[in-house]
Amino acid sequence: MPKVKIDGFEVDVPEGTTILQAARQIGGDVVPPAMCYYSTLKGSGGKCRTCLVKVVKASEKDPRPLPKLVASCQQTVMEGMEVANISSEEVLNARRGVVEFLLANHPLDCPICDQAGECHLQDLAFEHGLATTRYEFERRTFEPIDIGPYIKLHMTRCILCYRCVHVANQLTEERVHGVINRGDHAEISTYIEKSIDNDFSGNVIDVCPVGALTDRTFRFKSRVWFLNPMDAHRECEKCSGRAVVWMYGGEIYRVTARKDQYGEVHDFICNTCRFDKKQVSDWVIEGPTHIDRHSVISQNHYENGAKVVR
Repeated sequence: MPKVKIDGFEVDVPEGTTILQAARQIGGDVVPPAMCYYSTLKGSGGKCRTCLVKVVKASEKDPRPLPKLVASCQQTVMEGMEVANISSEEVLNARRGVVEFLLANHPLDCPICDQAGECHLQDLAFEHGLATTRYEFERRTFEPIDIGPYIKLHMTRCILCYRCVHVANQLTEERVHGVINRGDHAEISTYIEKSIDNDFSGNVIDVCPVGALTDRTFRFKSRVWFLNPMDAHRECEKCSGRAVVWMYGGEIYRVTARKDQYGEVHDFICNTCRFDKKQVSDWVIEGPTHIDRHSVISQNHYENGAKVVR
């Protein structure tokens, strides 16, 4: 098993492991951010460039550094490789530049966006973004459109991570949406007179790292930090039936798939569980979903139970 050192931390990983996967085995601040890579989606990664790292030692056999920064989600590790992530000022400067590019056409919709509070681009901009923009040109804009009975597309917010395309390829028999045009004119869209309408279409909402694809049934109903996410399950013929129900009091406002600490879904759920089962009686409530303590969603301290204020 190759041994790789990332920011001074050593880890043994299986052959073929990428730098990003190795960093996730270490955990903590060593893990580079990723906006397009998704461990459960084949072919994802290599598009957003937020996970760039510096390889200061290529391998034990060839100790020379790689001449350019590499995408950690694509570069596999070699025996004796040494990688710099947060310990490299060059990497941090490059990451700030990537974030600036991602925000070049992104609107300031956070106050009204349903993704606010669980948006990976918000987190990335907070950690690496600039307080002001240098972009002086007219930003490209799109009108929000409905691309199915449950999904609203805000193309202006899209960063073209391709996750929704990959999840449609992987979970559905016939993908009806994709990326059309090229360069600055590229956009997510459905084929002519088509809409996204299949039993697993709602999963494109879960994999979207920004607010480009949102749930029409939850639109403008509540901020996520006002809700209590609870792990729940039910018997389902189409999927695992394991989900997170977002509750306010005794009412379920929305249902999402369960995500790991990196915001990735491993058990995708069907539209029946997501959109049709909104009664508490439809679910077996297991208990509070663990939310990272740095997340704004965890600020209501619902995991600790009710506290009496005297």
